[in-house]
Amino acid sequence: MKDGRPGFDLGRLLAERGAERYELHTRHLNHQLPRMLHTLGFDKVYERAEGAHFWDEEGNDYLDMLAGFGVMGLGRHHPVVRKALHDVLDASLADLTRFDCQPLPGLLAERLLAHSPHLDRVFFGNSGTEAVETALKFARYATGKPRILYCDHAFHGLTTGSLSVNGEKGFRDGFAPLLPDTAIALGDLDALRRELKRGDVAGLVVEPIQGKGVHAAPPGFLREAQELLHRHKAVLIADEVQTGLGRTGDFYAYQHEEGVEPDLLCVAKALSGGYVPVGATLGKDWIFKRVYSSMDRVLVHSASFGSNAQAMAAGLAVLAVMEQEETVANARRTGDLLRERLAALVGRYELLHEVRGRGLMIGIEFGRPSSLKLRSRWTMLQAARKGLFAQMVVVPLLQKHRILTQVSGDHLEVIKLIPPLVIGEPEVDRFVTAFTAVMDDAHSGGGLMWDFGRTLVKQAVANR
Repeated sequence: MKDGRPGFDLGRLLAERGAERYELHTRHLNHQLPRMLHTLGFDKVYERAEGAHFWDEEGNDYLDMLAGFGVMGLGRHHPVVRKALHDVLDASLADLTRFDCQPLPGLLAERLLAHSPHLDRVFFGNSGTEAVETALKFARYATGKPRILYCDHAFHGLTTGSLSVNGEKGFRDGFAPLLPDTAIALGDLDALRRELKRGDVAGLVVEPIQGKGVHAAPPGFLREAQELLHRHKAVLIADEVQTGLGRTGDFYAYQHEEGVEPDLLCVAKALSGGYVPVGATLGKDWIFKRVYSSMDRVLVHSASFGSNAQAMAAGLAVLAVMEQEETVANARRTGDLLRERLAALVGRYELLHEVRGRGLMIGIEFGRPSSLKLRSRWTMLQAARKGLFAQMVVVPLLQKHRILTQVSGDHLEVIKLIPPLVIGEPEVDRFVTAFTAVMDDAHSGGGLMWDFGRTLVKQAVANR
C-alpha cells in the first residue's frame, strides 16, 4: 500500500505466476502456440537475455540466431537503448497531446532520412504491417490508381491491406475478400510490363530480399522495375521491414543495386531496439503533399500511438549505436564469414543444396539426396509434409546445441538465419560447429534426428 492505494509489484507477480506461462497461453491466448512448442521440444523457460544470448533457469547459455524475427538488431537489452528509455520516462514529457509538435519525431525522421537522401518525409506508426498499410494508402491516393502489384512468396504483414499483397496462400486463406491486387514472380519484368499497360497500377511493393526462402531480387530487376513504374506514373515501394537497418550489410537492402531510389520505403523491427513497437514509412515530398493536401486533411492518415516519445527515443538510440559501433560493417563482415563457411559444407553433405543471402540474412536450403538410403527417408518426410527435414535440423540445433533458429516458411526446406547484428566470429564458430554435427547425424542415417523425424511425420498426418 502507498498513500492508502494498492501498489503493483511486477517482480512479485512474475515470481508468483511466471511458472504458469504455458498454461496461461493455452487458456487465454493462441492455444496452438504452446501445443506447437511442446511438440517440438521448444517449450523452454528463458530467465534472462543479453546481446545474442539467452539463459535458461538452470543457467545454460543459448545462442540466438533468430533475433525475434529480426527485431533484436542490436541484441537484447543494449545499455544505450535502455538508458534512452529510462531518460525519456524520467523526463515526464507531455507526450501524445496531439496538438503540439514534439522534437523527438522530427529528430528521428531527420536521422532516418539521412540514410535515404532522395526521400523527404516520414510517417511513424507502430509496426511493419502498419508501415506497409501506410505505403499502400499513400501510393493509391498519390497516383489516383487502385491496384498494387506484389511478388509471389512475399510477406508484407497480416492486417487486411498488407495481407492483400502477401504472396503466401496459407496466410490469405479464409480472409477474403481482400483488396484487388495482383501477384507477379519476383524478377519477372515481362509480367510487370503487362500489368502496367492496363493503366490502373499505383505501384509495386517488393522486398529486395524476400524473407520467405531468402530469395534476392535478380540483379537489375529493381532498377528496371523502377523505370517501368515511373514511365507509367506508378511508384516503387521497398519493404525493408526486415532487411532494413543494416541486416544485409548495407543500411538498406535496395542500396546493393546502383540507381535504385524507392518512392516509398517501409521500416520497422530493428528500429525499435527490441523495446517499443515502431514502424516508419519514408516517402517523397510530392506523395506526402498530395495525401496531406490541405488543413482539412491534416489527420486523414494517423496512428494513436504513432510518434510516441518512448518509440522515438528508442529509434534515436538505435541509430546512434549503429553509427558508433559500426553495426552495418559488422553485419557485412560477419555475414560474409558465416555464409562462406556454410557454403563450404555444400559439397560435403548431399542433403545440403545451397547457402545464399546477404549480410546477416542467410538461407540454408536442403534438397533430395542422391544415396538410396537417405533418399527413401527424404521421400517419407516429403510425403507427409514438405518442410519436415528443415524442422528436423532446427530441433536438434536447439535441444542438443542450444541454438535458436527457424524454418524460413511453411512447406519450405530452408532455414533462415537472422541473428542480432552484433554477433562476431565466436558465434559463427559455435553455429558452424553445431550445424556440422547435426548434418553429420542426419547423414549417418540413424540417431535421434531421424527418430524425431518419424514423430513429425505422425504429427503431420494427424493434423490432416
